[in-house]
Amino acid sequence: MLSGLCFIGGQWQADTEDTFNAINATDHTKLSTEFVNCSDSQLINACELAEEAFFIYRKKSVQQRADFINEIAEQLVRVEGLLLELTTLETGLPEARIQGELGRTVNQLRLFANNITKDSTEIAHDVALPERAPLPRPELKLGQLPLGPVAVFGASNFPLAFSTAGGDTASALAAGCPVIFKSHSAHPGTCEIVTKAIEIAINNCEMPKGVFALIHSKAYEISHSLVKNPKIKAVGFTGSYRVGMALQESIYKRKEPIPFYGELGSVNPQLILPGFITDGADVVAQEFVTSMNMGCGQFCTNPGLWLVSESEQALFEKALTNKIQSSPAQTMLTPAMLTAYQLGCEKLNVEVTLLAKGLVEDKKATTHLFVTSAEAFIKNDKLSDEVFGPASLIVTYKDLEQAAQLISIIDGQLTASVHGSNQVINENKALIEVLSYKVGRLIFNQMPTGVEVSDAMMHGGPFPCSTDIRSTSVGSQAIQRFLRPICYQNSPI
Repeated sequence: MLSGLCFIGGQWQADTEDTFNAINATDHTKLSTEFVNCSDSQLINACELAEEAFFIYRKKSVQQRADFINEIAEQLVRVEGLLLELTTLETGLPEARIQGELGRTVNQLRLFANNITKDSTEIAHDVALPERAPLPRPELKLGQLPLGPVAVFGASNFPLAFSTAGGDTASALAAGCPVIFKSHSAHPGTCEIVTKAIEIAINNCEMPKGVFALIHSKAYEISHSLVKNPKIKAVGFTGSYRVGMALQESIYKRKEPIPFYGELGSVNPQLILPGFITDGADVVAQEFVTSMNMGCGQFCTNPGLWLVSESEQALFEKALTNKIQSSPAQTMLTPAMLTAYQLGCEKLNVEVTLLAKGLVEDKKATTHLFVTSAEAFIKNDKLSDEVFGPASLIVTYKDLEQAAQLISIIDGQLTASVHGSNQVINENKALIEVLSYKVGRLIFNQMPTGVEVSDAMMHGGPFPCSTDIRSTSVGSQAIQRFLRPICYQNSPI
């Protein structure tokens, strides 16, 4: 049974009667549980308890933190059945997707737990040089300290991997920072189930009660009050550019600046070099359609922009058309997202040519494929905006010089893919180097959908796809976002 309450200081609580309901993503009806909006006083209390917990949690040994994180993973495995039942209702995502995302979330927690037990707290050590002329050098040790309580916002499109116990929460806890988690109003029940798993881990591992809090709210102001609270020392956010920038503005108003790690979306350009389509148009087209339709296009790595040579345009469009037209309509995460997607496609249809569209079904998203010229794309900056869902835009270029011009005007992206033979790729290293400065992950002859959770992964990039070009929200290096360097000089301990 869901309580619909906030989880603060180890207790499920509410002090208002202001509620909201999650929506069944498939039929757009209200789900039965009422979730209580967090009050201002509850939010302040959660932040104060997180600060109190920080003084205790940061003194826990690395092994104790690792055990805690592993216990969260273990408890998540035990609630798989509950998640499969509820998360599919709240998001419309199929059971196989939920199972895969749960596995990724669990593996991510275990990876972080393993890595922090291996990493040394000492980054660098300069031995003392008392006899050095003209001045002696003291002993210097460079270490790291956790920042403090972290505010984390749940993502709409990943109800597990980028949500309650997802990457931001896992990396903050691994760093030694308590977390105040703001649930996404599209899947609050999922957030409660995961929080109950975290609650068991807190109790089993004897962690301070304020080390994790869950707050629900559909009120715009609560999110801004959270990031402005002086107890909060960093923010992790995955969502739209508009909301991310609004939160950034609130952070700018703080007396004390804090890091804001926002992942704000991407169109993930696909550069198809000359000759690649001619060598296998049908295979390329199938990979294209499969990737753009995956998860109803609701991935931050969805391939929304394709750069194709005019000489191969007709061949590619012929291979694509039937595949697009037979694409089934799919359920989007929320009714609001479906409406936004449909409006985005309508606006794009005014500016460019609709090449093909998929099957139509009530309350579901239809796949759209548009096409335009390089000249039109260069003149109209609206065409580079992300349409969140199963839509892509083909932009045709005359030659590689024009392709380079297209790349030069593209904003920062999470990913870009280069498709071509090894010979052609090596002949165009300069062009690819320019593309590398636009992205956080450069992919060769593979589609961008799918992000591996590993030591070498980079999921971020130049603004506006993320707010900190130096950081990643996926992979082992994500932990570094919530640590700061400290130098110990001539320390006796």
